[in-house]
Amino acid sequence: MPVQTPFDRERLDALCEAHGVDAVVATTKHNVQYLMGGYRYFFFANMDAIGLSRYLPALAYVRGRADSAFYIGAGNEAWGTDVSDVWVPEIRNVSWSSVETAHAVAEGLTRRGLARGTVAVEAGFIPADAMDALRAELPEAVFVEAQTLLEELRAVKSPDELTLVRRASELIIDAMLATFDTARPGETKSAIAQRFRREQVARGLDFDYALVTAGPGLNRAPTDREIWRPGATLSLDSGGMYRGYIGDLARMGVAAAEPTALQSDLLAEVEAVQQAARVPVRAGGRGGDIFDAAHKAMAGCPHAEEMFFVAHGMGLITHEAPRLTATGPVPYPADHADLPLRTGMVLSIETWIENGEVGFVKLEDTLIVTDDGWEAPGDIGRGYQVPSGHADGAS
Repeated sequence: MPVQTPFDRERLDALCEAHGVDAVVATTKHNVQYLMGGYRYFFFANMDAIGLSRYLPALAYVRGRADSAFYIGAGNEAWGTDVSDVWVPEIRNVSWSSVETAHAVAEGLTRRGLARGTVAVEAGFIPADAMDALRAELPEAVFVEAQTLLEELRAVKSPDELTLVRRASELIIDAMLATFDTARPGETKSAIAQRFRREQVARGLDFDYALVTAGPGLNRAPTDREIWRPGATLSLDSGGMYRGYIGDLARMGVAAAEPTALQSDLLAEVEAVQQAARVPVRAGGRGGDIFDAAHKAMAGCPHAEEMFFVAHGMGLITHEAPRLTATGPVPYPADHADLPLRTGMVLSIETWIENGEVGFVKLEDTLIVTDDGWEAPGDIGRGYQVPSGHADGAS
């Protein structure tokens, strides 16, 4: 009976063939989690370092031979794999260092007749000592980059993944609105970020970071040097995950009973661009049309010269396929700008203004591409949020 994989095995085989790859070795926690069907070892969920080296998991998949896949885990990882439904036929929990993982991978590939094969590795994420060991033990193998191949595999989310994306978005917004409700003028940005962290953790999210701006300042670090003052805007941008999947959204608050006319105008312009950018989103639509629609809307805004827009793929990491622009804040090629969007892709769409008087005004939304359009989980709280019981902005 053929091995059942939690990912599209036929697509992975086709991608391997297109890239001339005989085997893929994943070593990042997010790609290992994806290929293992959601499994991530709890013991090293946050910190990789131990002893004189580090935790380095490795999932090796052989093209066209799912029954030959194998996994190399930590020496104590039976604590994780024994209580998880892991599909991989061979699991070896033997490694306490990056080099030991490399030795085990080389041995596993050799046993499968791939000592002279073309092996895709995550070059930007595999330690130098592990790569040196692979090259030494497999001197006739050809090593190529696996990053693009694995991103293409992850680009279309499964129904189970989309459930996690929805939940991540909904919980992030819920935590964000609770933070706006309880934050108080006079608090530092660090204190507000800690509120956001507590609200996320209480909802079962893993907190990673919070981007916070308060008033006219544009620095987004959660620092004790800046305070949310009465009448000022507050921007919260998420940095939390639900079972590894990111909730990437941003909303606005104001420490006043009502925003000023300028504050309202700026947020209305941001909202207009956000809504315009949604129009082209649908399966079969050209990815780059999202930028065309956003830029057209921006051109008609009074504060167009202060506006910025970006759309990017997201899921297990914040910027992944589809990559729709080569001019965004995170540099990469626009490989998917002229390609059709596909059902199950997940996008983050964000518009912001950097205004000298009001400061940073931003909305960011998560969109799931559907057959006939899009779905926007967590699509609430789009206006200015005011602290509960402090509508007058008093501290």
